[in-house]
Amino acid sequence: MSGKGKLVCVTGASGYIASWLVKLLLDRGYTIRASVRDPNDPKKTEHLRALDGATERLHLFKANLLEEGSFDAAIDGCEGVFHTASPFYHAVTDPQAELIEPAVKGTLNVLGSCAKTSSVKRAVVTSSLAAVAYSGKPLTPDVVVDETWFSSPDYCRETKSWYMLSKTLAEEAAWKFAKEKGIDVVTLNPAMVIGPLLQPTLNTSAAAILNFVNGAPAFPNSTFGWVNVKDVAEAHILAFEVASASGRYCLVERVAHNSEIVKILRELYPAIPLPEKCADDEPFVPTYQVSKEKAKSLGINHIPLDVSLKETVESLKEKNFVSL
Repeated sequence: MSGKGKLVCVTGASGYIASWLVKLLLDRGYTIRASVRDPNDPKKTEHLRALDGATERLHLFKANLLEEGSFDAAIDGCEGVFHTASPFYHAVTDPQAELIEPAVKGTLNVLGSCAKTSSVKRAVVTSSLAAVAYSGKPLTPDVVVDETWFSSPDYCRETKSWYMLSKTLAEEAAWKFAKEKGIDVVTLNPAMVIGPLLQPTLNTSAAAILNFVNGAPAFPNSTFGWVNVKDVAEAHILAFEVASASGRYCLVERVAHNSEIVKILRELYPAIPLPEKCADDEPFVPTYQVSKEKAKSLGINHIPLDVSLKETVESLKEKNFVSL
């Protein structure tokens, strides 16, 4: 579908997923209002301004997740709103201030701005598999996680999984607000997102791969779902364009233990010294399955994990994060 003549808003536009979303929207002919915290920071905006079509159809707006009404100007008159802005990092000292408040308040502020303008047909919210799979239910090879699963805030608090908690509470708030205000909301729930970087800064999920190729002595004993950033960006656009899209969409190409990630990297890059052992002597955290049915119904055919890993490493090389 062509976005010619259509005006949409992307929040947190300088982020990893959002940068790809802006690129693909511009490629489709959309006009975009992109919110960033500081439009004058070249690190956050230069890569966006350099995209094809940006000069004519990309307009940067200053907005802050915690400031009520700060998204009004960017959203007023838009047909679609893509809310991707939410902090994602693991090392936090104050989870409430650093992760939870920006995620929850930010989502409500953006949806609040949507509720004020009759032009918005649909809001697409970037949630996460973090808001789906963490309820304390066992995750084993025969288990299939799907869109009916919801993470438990209590379980996230008990296990001090603060990022999971922030995404779970933000998505809960989005559904509640959408119901109260009658806003058409669709959420996307990607797992660990990897693939090429457009932005000049290192994001959390690419950093996990960088750690392996940069000579980490061991790999963590953990299992994650993985998905390519281009598929995630594409899914956002389809979630807006496909009239029948509704509810949530899990986006996972495959669930793999870190040992498997290292094995694939070793096959792709035999010359790189990769970690030989696991960080602990415990049994490997089991893998599980995530249903792809709903994502397929949207039109997503996932890029395979080995391709995504190669694209990530090549991009890290190109951006001088690693010299191989």
